[in-house]
Amino acid sequence: MNNILLLNVENPNEKSIQIASRVKTRRLELNLTQEGLSNRAGIKFATYRRFEQTGEISLRGLLQIAFALNAMTDFDVLFAQKQYRTLDDVLDEQKVNRKRGKKNE
Repeated sequence: MNNILLLNVENPNEKSIQIASRVKTRRLELNLTQEGLSNRAGIKFATYRRFEQTGEISLRGLLQIAFALNAMTDFDVLFAQKQYRTLDDVLDEQKVNRKRGKKNE
């Protein structure tokens, strides 16, 4: 096995374009037009069209699109709480339980 470390070098702009592309793919799978999906999502057509072209949209708009596509559960893992594997992991976490960050960078 190679010891190659794969780094995630995507930036937010690239990620937003990828998300927009996946939304477009799902929209086409459902045989919906851009206008049809924007109506179902309750957002302006121009807003949706710009999203597919640029990846730019508000979080609320993205959630409305996800709701219209029955994909709300896809957001459940975003910033989810840490999953513990052992009791020692839980105890170690309780020792360090800070309510504020340390770094101001």
